Amino acid sequence: MSKDWPLWEVFIRSRQGLDHKHVGSLHAPDTRMAMENARDVYTRRQEGVSIWVVASKDIHASNPDEAAQFFDPAEDKVYRHPTFYNVPDDIEHM
Repeated sequence: MSKDWPLWEVFIRSRQGLDHKHVGSLHAPDTRMAMENARDVYTRRQEGVSIWVVASKDIHASNPDEAAQFFDPAEDKVYRHPTFYNVPDDIEHM
C-alpha cells in the first residue's frame, strides 16, 4: 500500500537549464520505482533531461524560524561582499 512507501523528493533539470529544480514529491517503494514514477509524472511533455530522486528522510534543512540566528554569522564577514572595490568603467557586465 502506497501509504507505507517512503516519500521521495523529485528534482528535474530542464532542457534550457543547468540546475535541477524541485518539482514535487511522490511515494514509491524503492529508488527504481521512484525514478520511473518521477519520469511519468513530472516529464510528461519531455521537458526534462535529468531526474534526481532523493528520499525525503535523507534531506536535512535549516529551520526558517531560526534563519536570523543561523545566517547572522555571515554579516561580520565583509570580505564576502565586495562592495568597497572600485570597478573600472571599461569593464562591462559587472
